[in-house]
Amino acid sequence: MTTQYEVNSPPTGSNNSGHSHSANETLEDYTLRYAPRSFRRWSPAVVSITALGGIAYLADFSIGATMGLSHGTINALLGILVAAVVIFVTGMPIAFYCARYNIDLDLLTRGAGFGFYGSVLTSIIFATFTFIFFALEGSIMAQGLLLGLHIPLWLGYLISTVIVIPLVMYGMKVLSTLQVWTSPIWLIMMIGPVLYLLGTHPGFFSEWLSYSGQSDGGVHLSDIMLGAGVALSLMAQIGEQVDYLRFMPTRTPENSKSWWLSVIAAGPGWVILGALKQAIGCLLAVYVVGRIGSTAASEPIQQFMGDFSLMMPSWAALTLAVILVVISQIKINVTNAYSGSLAWTNAFTRVTKHYPGRLVFLFVNVAIALALMEGNMFSVLDNILGFYSNCAVAWVVTVATDIVINKYLLKLSPKLPEYRRGMLYNVNPVGTVAFILSAGLSILAYFGALGSLLSSYSPLVAIVVAFVATPVMAVITGGKFYLKKTDDGIKAPRFDESGAPAAGDYHCVSCEQTYERPDVIYSREFNGVVCSLCATTKVKEMS
Repeated sequence: MTTQYEVNSPPTGSNNSGHSHSANETLEDYTLRYAPRSFRRWSPAVVSITALGGIAYLADFSIGATMGLSHGTINALLGILVAAVVIFVTGMPIAFYCARYNIDLDLLTRGAGFGFYGSVLTSIIFATFTFIFFALEGSIMAQGLLLGLHIPLWLGYLISTVIVIPLVMYGMKVLSTLQVWTSPIWLIMMIGPVLYLLGTHPGFFSEWLSYSGQSDGGVHLSDIMLGAGVALSLMAQIGEQVDYLRFMPTRTPENSKSWWLSVIAAGPGWVILGALKQAIGCLLAVYVVGRIGSTAASEPIQQFMGDFSLMMPSWAALTLAVILVVISQIKINVTNAYSGSLAWTNAFTRVTKHYPGRLVFLFVNVAIALALMEGNMFSVLDNILGFYSNCAVAWVVTVATDIVINKYLLKLSPKLPEYRRGMLYNVNPVGTVAFILSAGLSILAYFGALGSLLSSYSPLVAIVVAFVATPVMAVITGGKFYLKKTDDGIKAPRFDESGAPAAGDYHCVSCEQTYERPDVIYSREFNGVVCSLCATTKVKEMS
């Protein structure tokens, strides 16, 4: 029988060689870990504002513009609405779980149907999301630097990459300050000119609604779903939101109202602002398309320069447009770089059992993004996002379905999250099979392999297959692949009476650091308590 630990384990000799760096760094932002109470000292409002600060990206304006110019305003708006509803509904359970139990989406995915190694695949998919959108935002900033300062694109790409690295190195402490102070400036600069345009040109609103783009002017489901497919590529944004929401304070009767408001606003609520930006991008593109052509009309720098020009001289309009682009790019790309470094680290550490440090993968992530920028990915934006959305939708819908259906309705999945090696099976077929089926079939549909009719509806294929296959696989397997065991060898419970992660400090005998109860497990090999990261990298066998 496993030894039951009731008190802190004393060190049993040094197993700390070469480990102090990774221990210190992971404690900075609790990479790969539960975020403990002692670190979560921000209020719900500060965490929420920090999370929403990452929504400043300008890709939404390009996405909305592309949808409107291709399919017409009404089809674009309906596509935006469809995507927003799907993203909000699937994001709510994920945001709640990550904020309630103070874990990121990768840790949640492990116990929500994928298993310890099964979720490596989704970590790579999320990392892909971060460098795609880092490259997209960097391209937008480079366009602004070219137009405003005549800096060549290749150099603009490099500047937009390098400028965020020092900020991301210091994690949540610096990012929270950056996002809180820049958000009001960004909101005023984004909304003000649009309100001025509509106020001074009241007839333009109806002109915008009647714009047909490249379509025949009618409302077509295929056009709506093609547009929604591009917008649904943003579904993985919930992963970046919960990278911040995991630092929410413990929910109490005193802070319950502000806690829920913050989780909803900064969790699934991000898509409300995102959808608004897509609609504005469509509006501004239609306004400027006659002046600069359909290709340049999808560039946010051109959209806002045209809008600012209504209010001030062209030189001032250009200056403000460049400032808006730079602020927006920095606000979002610190998040893309930060979340990407976490995702790559998660995948690499589990596969190799070696933790090289989050900063290594910060440089890996931005280097990949820089290569994409230099390859002019902005010119094939529609194709990249349309393809990627199939993978993002399959992953997020699978996890959300496991939470809502398998945990609460079928009761085949454990309600309390688990992510530690030794407690989980390496691969859980429930989520892994459902995800592979969903992503595989939707990608086949996207490329027309399932017929021309379904090619426009590949995101819908991903949603339906993931929603159906996840509970079906849970029923077929009887839910027996979620937990390898239920006893982690420590007598004290991981969660308190209210269901929140329990307090209590434990000393890891491997890295000789102190961790709270949810993040430790007993190891026979070390004859004591080890933290979750040491259980992954240092312990040969967890039984």
